[in-house]
Amino acid sequence: MSNPLELPAEDRVSSPYTGYTRAHWETVADGLTAAAWRWSTPGDALLDLPGRPSRSGTRSDGLEGYARTFLATAFRVAGAGGDDPRGLLERYARGLASGTRTPGRDDTESWPLILDHHVRGQPMVESASVALGLRLTAPWLWKHLDDGVRDRAEAWLRGALRHTPAPNNWYLFPFTVAGFLDSVGRGDAETARVRERALELLEGWYAGDGWYSDGDGRAFDHYNGWALHLYPVLDAHLGGDTALLARYGDRLRAHLESLSLMFGGDGAPVHYGRSLTYRFAASAAVGLGALTGHTPLAPGTSRRLLSGSLRYFLDRGALTGDGLLSLGWHGPHEATLQAYSGPASPYWASKAFVSLLAPATHPLWTAVETPAPVEERDRVLALPAAGLLVQSTRADGIVRLHNHGSDHVAPHVGEAAAGDAPHYGRQAYSTRTGPTAPGNVADNHLSVEVDGRPSTRRRIHPLGAGHGDGWGRAASWHRPVFVTGPPMVPGLRVESVTVAYGRHELRVHRVVGAPADSRVTHTGWATGPEQEVVSALHGLHGWDPAPGTVRAPRDTACTRRARVPRLTGRAEGTCVRVSLATLTAGPDPAPLAQAVSRCVADETGVEVTWAGGARTRIAFDPLTVSHDGTVERPRGVPA
Repeated sequence: MSNPLELPAEDRVSSPYTGYTRAHWETVADGLTAAAWRWSTPGDALLDLPGRPSRSGTRSDGLEGYARTFLATAFRVAGAGGDDPRGLLERYARGLASGTRTPGRDDTESWPLILDHHVRGQPMVESASVALGLRLTAPWLWKHLDDGVRDRAEAWLRGALRHTPAPNNWYLFPFTVAGFLDSVGRGDAETARVRERALELLEGWYAGDGWYSDGDGRAFDHYNGWALHLYPVLDAHLGGDTALLARYGDRLRAHLESLSLMFGGDGAPVHYGRSLTYRFAASAAVGLGALTGHTPLAPGTSRRLLSGSLRYFLDRGALTGDGLLSLGWHGPHEATLQAYSGPASPYWASKAFVSLLAPATHPLWTAVETPAPVEERDRVLALPAAGLLVQSTRADGIVRLHNHGSDHVAPHVGEAAAGDAPHYGRQAYSTRTGPTAPGNVADNHLSVEVDGRPSTRRRIHPLGAGHGDGWGRAASWHRPVFVTGPPMVPGLRVESVTVAYGRHELRVHRVVGAPADSRVTHTGWATGPEQEVVSALHGLHGWDPAPGTVRAPRDTACTRRARVPRLTGRAEGTCVRVSLATLTAGPDPAPLAQAVSRCVADETGVEVTWAGGARTRIAFDPLTVSHDGTVERPRGVPA
């Protein structure tokens, strides 16, 4: 697809994998902000980008355009030692003066007030980008403002300190505002209190393995990299707080051990979780780690991941003909969005430009690109704290993420099918597929049908995860929730186990308490005819003999015409169903039926003999998984 940006020539000597250099990053940052500024108000306070408005309204959307492009410009200018080739800081200074003159007024320029999160609270989100932009550019912008503008800006920003954030990463927005005020000599007891509260919550949300939950409950997604790690680590780095940087930097390093494996050979991040229209912001933590030194990655590997992700989206139509980031994934895609998504929302991708804080002489930019982890060898990595299992294959560069622990269901929320979230409830996600949209058949899903009513998966209860040499497993259980009629069936539950081995996924489901004449269906990966990938699903035990394929007429983020393999079967009482799935782009993949030579299963367990002679055994009550004689209770399961 065409890219409206005029990029420098590729450099395949220093960047043999992507061709991108620091100059490419600067050009993209400049181009994205220049395109957005064509939509500014006369006083430069709002950037009213075209497109559907968010639920917060057009004035908030205009602030979002200002704040998020300011962040890109701030990273770019600060990393260049103040060089501002397009003179944008002067416009941001003018917009700051205009927007804070009479905040809350319904006129052309005034910024909306910062209120509680449930009262059109989006301005609180944007206050963090404004504050961080001001902190990064203080020597060239803040220092030259008159006292009246600085006082008005502080008064507006303090609204973030005095109102209630959403109960998740939002607490890091007032934290960031307070960090800026402290840095310019305007801190006080109020800023100290806000920062203490945010870090206190962050401790409670840290699950381990470098992963935070985005609030209470189990929400593990890309907000880890572009928010929960980014804000505290960057704050400590900018403020020279060695104690905080050691604590949160070590967690960032642990996070990058797994996050670095979640980018495909084509540069795509795993497509899962919310706010995916932020696109290459998924690589922000990689750049932050390289900048601060808190990374397990070599500089050339970091740049390969960063530039690979940036190029992936630019090459696939992420920009409109006007040079704006569109609302979607590759190009526009409605099912990827949320109600809070507005025309300027994609510009949170600006967080990836944190890498530009590393100067041109930094090893991130001078080292030769080296392979991404997915390009080195096949990998299986368990993340017990998050209940995730990462599976990557070198031959085709595909990364698969098996989900047995992230549901984005808050503890106080009841389980209802109306809240079904395709980007959290599915059993697996990848770098080459997107989940099917609501109203279509669900991909990678086990549904129990009672009286013809299909079920969804909402709250996920992890049963542990672990890995060995070349294989790994993760398990969970859930209560099926029904779309129509009674929301639940008493005593009905589904226990699920995934074993990843090579390119294969052994999927075992034990249904407990199924009413008479119930049925179960299980689906595989959703792919399209134009994609050079193969999705297959083969029944090993308990399924009807004739598998099928069903259409998903509403497109996924990766194809316009998705098809999904499906197995069906009867269920009653306690029963076990076993299948083998694959998603591969390898040359001439062998049929799945040839991968397993024997499968024996009953209510107590499963034993699978692979074609090469290896054996996998799964026992229930208690759950144990073994592969080639190595037996252990999956990590994370209570003793």
